[in-house]
Amino acid sequence: MTATMMIEDGIATITMNDGKANAINPPMLEALNTALDDAETNDAVKALILTGLPGKFSAGFDLKYFQTAGAEAGAALVNGGGALAHRLYGFPKPVIGAVTGHAIAMGCFILQGCDVRIGVSGDFKIGANETAINMVLPVFAQELLHARVRPDRLTEAAILARLYDPETAKIVGYLDQIVSAEALSETATTMAQTLGALPPKAYAGNKRAMRRDTLTAIAASLEA
Repeated sequence: MTATMMIEDGIATITMNDGKANAINPPMLEALNTALDDAETNDAVKALILTGLPGKFSAGFDLKYFQTAGAEAGAALVNGGGALAHRLYGFPKPVIGAVTGHAIAMGCFILQGCDVRIGVSGDFKIGANETAINMVLPVFAQELLHARVRPDRLTEAAILARLYDPETAKIVGYLDQIVSAEALSETATTMAQTLGALPPKAYAGNKRAMRRDTLTAIAASLEA
């Protein structure tokens, strides 16, 4: 199992669940994109909730995959992750990130693709640690960080590889709201219902218009 989708009362809840850390690898990307395909084409779906396992939203790219897959396959995985983040950031329907715990590296960038990001209190880490693991941030990650992180915290977040607890992550700009783990599902559902009730064409149009520069820059990097 990698990701599943459940639809109830017009809300599609996509849950990442690989039984471990929800690492982003080809099977996870395929499952997420299949769920997004279904949610996008289903007129009954008014909004999405993207979530993970208790304590683990996603730990990022599958580093073991990089070690065995070879350079070409590794680059394809990074590109696929960028395409997923780009798709979420421009998705025509509201997307709520219900962050169940750790959201690191690619897990954090998936989170930044969501319209509203709701985290839970606890001993969790959120952020981009690419410098610490000897990786240069791909363009899609750079663009999402520029778009969503507070400018005065960008150096520490993007270059110094700082990981944050949920409360500090909200100050930095990685999260919009923090609730208890027990309240996460209800809070995310209420937000999805509220946003799903907005006129859909206007929502999609304004979302893509306001994010045009970021979406264009990410798309160009993926094509290159």
